[in-house]
Amino acid sequence: MRPRTPTDRRGVLVGTGLIIGCLTATLVALIYPVWSYTDRSGTGADPLTAQSVDTPYGPLSALDREFVTAVRLAGLWELPAGEQAEHKGTTQAVRAAGRRLVEGHTVLDERVRDVASRLSLSLPNTPTSGQKRWLREFDTAQGPDYDSRFVNVLRLAQGEEFPLVAQVRAGTRNSLVRGLADVADAGVLDQIQVLESTGYVDYEALAEDLDSAGSSARPSPAPPAPATDPAPAIPVMPSGTPPDTPPAATSAPAPSASAASSATASAPSPTPSFPLPPPASSPPPSGT
Repeated sequence: MRPRTPTDRRGVLVGTGLIIGCLTATLVALIYPVWSYTDRSGTGADPLTAQSVDTPYGPLSALDREFVTAVRLAGLWELPAGEQAEHKGTTQAVRAAGRRLVEGHTVLDERVRDVASRLSLSLPNTPTSGQKRWLREFDTAQGPDYDSRFVNVLRLAQGEEFPLVAQVRAGTRNSLVRGLADVADAGVLDQIQVLESTGYVDYEALAEDLDSAGSSARPSPAPPAPATDPAPAIPVMPSGTPPDTPPAATSAPAPSASAASSATASAPSPTPSFPLPPPASSPPPSGT
């Protein structure tokens, strides 16, 4: 057999090196994206389970706490807005929509305060700056312009709330939050329908606003964990209604295993249901 020349040996070594190099590059290309994603802050855990704390009713995630706060904030401005529309709306359909907001948020606020008390969560007692700005806009608007502004701002707000309600309801592991999401889901859908029945919703502008809001959304910091002694939340209710005594805010002792099982297995509170008002007899005049 003819002996292999040095040139042949070098060719074999170079070919083997190229094969090993290609395999190494492929392995790095497969591993690096996974490593870089999990190594980034805030991307290593599912938002439904991130920063969870244990409670007698199941784990309470940061998203759960964000949802409870969002439900409370919605009532802080949508209920007074609805109460104003009951008197300021120029059509029966707009006044009916305002009344529905008041009825729905009165029930929902009582439920969210009860849930927050059981989970030792602090709740805000004033709307956000953006929500206050919307209320000021309603104060200055008059006539058909008020009707249109009220309906479209509230319809946009409901559209932004709906995805959060659905996400929490689909994945929360906390039985109290799950029950609250059931009530909120029915309430938001009901309010969407009654607002649309006024005939004032501008669907083209609504789609653009929702798309813009979704593309500009930024992750918010995790809400605070349950507190040892949270301050009581002030009930949100129509003007002239005597306030109920707010639920105790001190942390309740964890129930026994049998009690917790019974509480989880108990049927949820019935969701309020109200008939829709008749659709607007004719669309509002254009240009309003």
